[in-house]
Amino acid sequence: MPGEPILIVDGHPANLKLVRLLLETEGYDVRVAKEAGEALRVLEEFRPRLILMDLQLTGMDGLALTQHLKTQSAMRDTLILAVTAHATIGDLSKPIDIHALPQRIARLLARGGERMASAAPATRESGPVR
Repeated sequence: MPGEPILIVDGHPANLKLVRLLLETEGYDVRVAKEAGEALRVLEEFRPRLILMDLQLTGMDGLALTQHLKTQSAMRDTLILAVTAHATIGDLSKPIDIHALPQRIARLLARGGERMASAAPATRESGPVR
């Protein structure tokens, strides 16, 4: 969905640059952060529908940041997708598949929007970290 706001949190500058370029080319409103503190500063004024979260951040890791964000009511409906070299089902794996990423993001945002409109939080299916 072009125009949708997305935050990419990744400690690797090359990954940030690549994913940002891919998503901006698709029309998304993209912001980036290299570490948890920077992500928290970005989120003071930017409300993404989706956060692509590297789990291997320095300092506060991506899982701890995700848990922190989900305690905030303003972030409750934000989709958070783990991006890691150690992927499981529902995660995005590294290296990033540049051909599949934009379609995967579009499907995720479409599905997330449908669920947010029709399902209670307790009934959401498992998959990406929520």
